[in-house]
Amino acid sequence: MGFNTSFKIGMHDIGEGFRPFIIAEMSGNHNQSLERALEIVDAAAATGVQAIKLQTYTADTITMENVFTIEDKNSLWKGKDLHTLYKEAYTPWEWHAPIFQRAKEKGLLCFSSPFDESSVDFLETLNVPCYKIASFENTHHPLLKKVAATGKPVIMSTGVSSFDDIKESVEVLRKAGCTNLVILKCTSTYPASPENTNISTIPDMREKFNCLVGLSDHTMGIGVSVGAVALGACVLEKHFTLSRADGGVDSTFSMEPAEMKMLVEESEKAWLARGKVSYDLTEKEKNSLVFKRSIYVSANVEEGTTITEQNIRVIRPAMGLAPKYYFEVLGKKFNKKLPKGTPLKMEDIS
Repeated sequence: MGFNTSFKIGMHDIGEGFRPFIIAEMSGNHNQSLERALEIVDAAAATGVQAIKLQTYTADTITMENVFTIEDKNSLWKGKDLHTLYKEAYTPWEWHAPIFQRAKEKGLLCFSSPFDESSVDFLETLNVPCYKIASFENTHHPLLKKVAATGKPVIMSTGVSSFDDIKESVEVLRKAGCTNLVILKCTSTYPASPENTNISTIPDMREKFNCLVGLSDHTMGIGVSVGAVALGACVLEKHFTLSRADGGVDSTFSMEPAEMKMLVEESEKAWLARGKVSYDLTEKEKNSLVFKRSIYVSANVEEGTTITEQNIRVIRPAMGLAPKYYFEVLGKKFNKKLPKGTPLKMEDIS
């Protein structure tokens, strides 16, 4: 059993033959305000994305108190106890229903990343259309099996994972019954830099893992995501906030509404531009053929006059012989009288 090369999530078609499916990741950018969370849903809908995504966990379902403090000096969360960080970032489970309802009213799909098996049970009560596996959970095989068993489509990020990790996780999902899978190229640094994103991996992933591929993008701006679409990414995920200036656990590397709207527009252009392998002229190009060059008579000539560089020129428009015949006709003779400005034809030559 393999994976499908296209499928639906809700009413949206997913695959390389369809417009990019763009997910706005709310994460903890609600800053512990349900009102702000609902405003984020409204703002996401206005940008034209297809989906808004939450994260479903509590500090206690993801870790324990006083087991780890982040010491990495480059981390946005340096000095934070892991349990404390997740208490600040989590989305209260009782908020899920009103957020899902607001998304539905706005025509947005809403789904979530579960971080343990109890999260899956809870999300099933909300009838989620698919599941997202976060990078840091993609080797959590019990969770993968639980999600696959729902029969829903799965989108899995591949950050902090070796090739063998990804291969193993894909096999776990497949054996547990998942047939609709998208894996996302992901660099799990926050923010990520374009230099360490390596989107050239996207077509290789599609070939190696035989499934659809997208990008979970933690870089600033839209350039990397647009480039990924040109390489075949059919799903894009970006963190989303109302304003980075408002702060929040993920605000530093999150997209603002104007940027997200631009991503929707420009990624669609990149998708349209991919087209197919073609060396044919488009119909509009055929209309422009006249603006190429051809050979013209550049001086008044009599019948029997020798064709020289002084009495023909290669100019626009393309009404005469193609320029490739220029050297072939030199030295031959005109077989009729021709005025300056006449496009030269083969029948004009002896």
